[in-house]
Amino acid sequence: MTITQTVDIPLSREITLKVPSEVPPRKAQVEVKVIPFAKEAERPEKIRLTKEKIEEMLQNSPHTRALSGILSGIGDVDIDKIRMERLDKHL
Repeated sequence: MTITQTVDIPLSREITLKVPSEVPPRKAQVEVKVIPFAKEAERPEKIRLTKEKIEEMLQNSPHTRALSGILSGIGDVDIDKIRMERLDKHL
């Protein structure tokens, strides 16, 4: 038998479990799975990328600077050329 119920968790973090009368009074295995719902305010907001924000990210991250240095040496490459090079490795 599976019982699913949405409850509000109080500050004490204590909840009481009442079992339906169909369940016989004897030993039973009980599984509890807690899946917290995210509030609107807790959801990550979308990041708006502007040229200034990208430049700030590039200046503040050594990893990003290193990667952008690698990518700047690629030259004139389009997405089709990258796909073909990847496919060539697997064929």
